Amino acid sequence: MKIALVDDEQKCLDEMAQICRDFGARQCCQMEIVPFLNGDAFLEAFADGGFSAVFMDIYMDGIDGVAAALKMRNLDNKCILVFLTSSMDFMPDAFSCHAFEYIIKPFSKQRIFQVLAEILEVLPPPQKYIEVISDRKTVQVFLNEVASVATDAHYLDISLTDGKKLRCRMTMAEFVALTDRDSRFLPINKGIIINADYILEFEDNCCILENGAQFPIRVRDRLQIEQTARDYHFRKIRERQAHFARRTVSDGIGKGN
Repeated sequence: MKIALVDDEQKCLDEMAQICRDFGARQCCQMEIVPFLNGDAFLEAFADGGFSAVFMDIYMDGIDGVAAALKMRNLDNKCILVFLTSSMDFMPDAFSCHAFEYIIKPFSKQRIFQVLAEILEVLPPPQKYIEVISDRKTVQVFLNEVASVATDAHYLDISLTDGKKLRCRMTMAEFVALTDRDSRFLPINKGIIINADYILEFEDNCCILENGAQFPIRVRDRLQIEQTARDYHFRKIRERQAHFARRTVSDGIGKGN
């Protein structure tokens, strides 16, 4: 989680930062905390998608929290926003900012933990990546960038979605273990694994990917392979629907519904 803390009191920034770090340590979640002493500095640094969440004080010198949040919303209407305030007077104005939650100062560690846990519930899962050695270099590869993997003697040819290929001295079993047996990788033949996200169709005992690549299917297991691919995509759709439902509920809470 990358969190922006916006408050004109250094003491509050320090306290919030420590609580966020404590939460990350407890949840085994990497936390990147970026503090700002005023709304203008925050807006200068803010970019669409730059932060997982923003904790914004309402009463600040210079631009107040509500005005800063409204400007933020012009750039990004999805970033999770939590208001910190010592008074409820600004609550009606703050509704238009689509805030996720409101925290009254002075706040407790337990209250911040509760809100951070709720934020984790609605955030999309982080992208998984692995590290492989190719051309004597350690390369970090996001799993969603891997289109296919095929064995070649003692090597693996890993094809990426951008057309690049990595040649790594490792076994298929080692690759599967690195991915923590990620369900998107579907074995379709001896020494061939396909990322199910990029399957276009099955035709003439071949698996055809969106990039046009074709791979032979193990004929005797064709029906089971195709069913496994369908099951994967069905689970993925259900997960997206559940995530959307959680975001809809949280947005409704933030708007005061």
